[in-house]
Amino acid sequence: MADDKSNAAEYWKANVRTIIGCLVVWAFVSYGCAILFRPLLAGIPVGGTDLGFWFAQQGSILTFIGIIFFYAWKMNKLDEKFGLGE
Repeated sequence: MADDKSNAAEYWKANVRTIIGCLVVWAFVSYGCAILFRPLLAGIPVGGTDLGFWFAQQGSILTFIGIIFFYAWKMNKLDEKFGLGE
């Protein structure tokens, strides 16, 4: 019983660590690149506009979609590691 609780605690600890990592990446791209660092990225042209505008309009959305796929992949690996796979 104690081993099950320890296993569950380790699973959720790894899950929360993954979620926090994904949120940090999302916040950096959404707020950092699109808002805070936009003046620094203004001189880099991408598709007819500057890189800061691109991150604000499309880059943050594409990054969010990438994070969704990464999270699904990482959780499948985590489930396999803890014997919770399908």
